[in-house]
Amino acid sequence: MGDLWLLLLLPLSLAAFHGVKACLECDPKFKEDIRSLITKLVPSEVPGRTHLLEWQIKEMIHLSFKVSHGDKMLRVLAVHKAVKLRIWLKNELYKLGNETWKGAFIFQGKLLDVRQNLESKLKEILKNFSEVVVTEGPILDCWTCLRITTQCFRGEYCGEEDSRTAENREIGLFLILLTEVVILGSAWLLFHICVSHWRKMKAIRRSLKKYLEKKLEELIGMTDKEKDDSGIRK
Repeated sequence: MGDLWLLLLLPLSLAAFHGVKACLECDPKFKEDIRSLITKLVPSEVPGRTHLLEWQIKEMIHLSFKVSHGDKMLRVLAVHKAVKLRIWLKNELYKLGNETWKGAFIFQGKLLDVRQNLESKLKEILKNFSEVVVTEGPILDCWTCLRITTQCFRGEYCGEEDSRTAENREIGLFLILLTEVVILGSAWLLFHICVSHWRKMKAIRRSLKKYLEKKLEELIGMTDKEKDDSGIRK
């Protein structure tokens, strides 16, 4: 049941917060650095360079998200370990940058090796950390990028061994996020209705104004004609 609520919770949290983070992405410069480093690896004259870069950058950045969100027990990591992983990845990309360009196919194969090594390292570190009971230093919640100061930790906070308590907490969070999504959706719908109504009223006023102007011109024309006829009869 807890896993079911977790699956339901994930898309709603994405909608509410416009994207959930991952262990490596908690560094504000991570995406920017990875994009810059990978971009420098591909010569400007390579055909389809833009598409190639966008796909490779997306795969590299999304890897951390896929691993840390695959299991709720793997959502936390010591801050210094996350820093070491980012440094390792940047060094690997620096090494590729010092190699001679041998074509897009070879390039993709080398980046695939880097991603596989990163995934293996990340899974191992997260799994090992989930089995730690007492830690030193700050802990990073990869889903929210918040730091946990407690030293008693084992996948989840110590003292929360009752699965019912954990499940109730997940249900409460799900209901909160669901409420936020409903409120945001209602606000957007109301805004859309108001804008549509305002546009319709504006169009109606414009049409009415044109109609009245036309009728006024007709009345003025008829009045002028009657005056002319009266002048002729006199």
